[in-house]
This record gives sequence, structure tokens and C-alpha cells, in this order.
Amino acid sequence: MDSEGAANYDAYLKALMDISRAVTSDLYLEEILKLIVMVTAKVTGVEICSLWLLDETVKPPVVRLKATQAIDPEYIQDRSLGLDEGVVGYVARRGEPLMVADVLDEARFKEKAMARKLGLVSMLGVPLAVQGGKVIGVLNCFTAHPHAFSDSEINLIRTVANQAAAAILNTELKIKARLAQEELETRKRVERAKEILMRRRSMSGGEAYRWLQKRSMDSRKSMREVAEAVLLSEDLGYYSSIPHALDEG
Repeated sequence: MDSEGAANYDAYLKALMDISRAVTSDLYLEEILKLIVMVTAKVTGVEICSLWLLDETVKPPVVRLKATQAIDPEYIQDRSLGLDEGVVGYVARRGEPLMVADVLDEARFKEKAMARKLGLVSMLGVPLAVQGGKVIGVLNCFTAHPHAFSDSEINLIRTVANQAAAAILNTELKIKARLAQEELETRKRVERAKEILMRRRSMSGGEAYRWLQKRSMDSRKSMREVAEAVLLSEDLGYYSSIPHALDEG
């Protein structure tokens, strides 16, 4: 391996290490997506990287643009493609990389106005695949000059993409776990607040819940915040004054 090849190899290893650290980090998903496109663009020397994620919450599923660099932020807003649309949809559906010599000559490429504006020529679309082969998105790399991506470049970018997919999946699982934990804690607090109201104000369970719900709506505070106010009143010994104060507020 010559010095240039060694330098490129070291750069890719560093990219994988950077993204690997994101797998176990507490970064938010948006920060991880930005890190992925920045790191990939830097180590590959491409003009632009863009990252699209599969959204299966809608029917039929679509692939949404979530992160890029060197593009006007307005470009990112509300951009999506179906699985039967564009290079992105093609790569997501087939789960295999696709190289395009000239995006302006590629019928499947849907962003020709953007390509002309930015002077983009060649591209490589690579699936973001997690363990088991499930595709969760697509990573696109664009060059500003004609470029035939070599097998080694494709394999290395695909490795980066798969590592990125692991980081994204890990973050999404953390978010779901955090939301589930928060929901559980909210339910616990609401139940405890209901018990206090039932005991202190001779309410039924339904009446206590509706009381909390109404205070939440009237005060524009969450059910959890109202429940915590009731719990605090209990802890401080203000068994009747604070709940009635919430009535008035």
C-alpha cells in the first residue's frame, strides 16, 4: 500500500471510529445524522453527502431527506420520495449500491435542478442496512467532476453506511426507551395524585382523573406537571390549600 493509500485507509478507519463512538454516545439523532454526512464527505473527498431515512409510519412508506452538508437548509425541508421514485427509492427498495456516471443523464435522478445549481456530476447511492439486512435509509455521495467509484471505494463507503445505520438504530432505540420510561413515570405520578385527591377530597377515581385533566388543559401544563404539584402539596402538608389553589389558577 502506497503512502496515499495508507492515508486514505487511515482516514476511513478514523471515520468508522468517529461513527462507532456515536453508537454509544448520548447524542441526539439529528446530531448523529449531521456527523455521519460530515465525516463521510470529509474522508471520501466528495462534494456533497446526503442522508435519507425510511419512514414507515406513512402508507405507502417514503424515504425522507434528513441531513446533508454544503446545501441550502431550505433544500432539506419536507423532501421525500416513494420507494418507486428516484435513485434514493431505487437503492432503498433493492438494498444495493447504485453508481451514476452523470446525474443529469440519469432518468431516475429527481434532483436535476439542484445538481445543475451545485455543479454535481457523478453519484453513489448506498443503502443504510442494519443487522439482518433491513434497509433503514440511503447515503448519497456526489462529486463535482466525472468519477467512477472503484470497488474499494464502494465497499468502504458501504462499511461507513452500515456503521452509520447501527448508530441511527441505536439512537432510535434509546429515544423509544426514554419515551417509554417517561410515560411510565407520568402514569405513576398521575395514579399517586389521583389517590391523594380521592382521599383528601372524597373523589372517585374518575372524578380525580378528570380534575387532573381539566387543570392540565386550563393551566396549559402537562398532566405530569399537575400531578407533581398535587404530590408536592402532599409532601409539604398543604393537603387542601394547593389543590384548591390549582382550582383557582
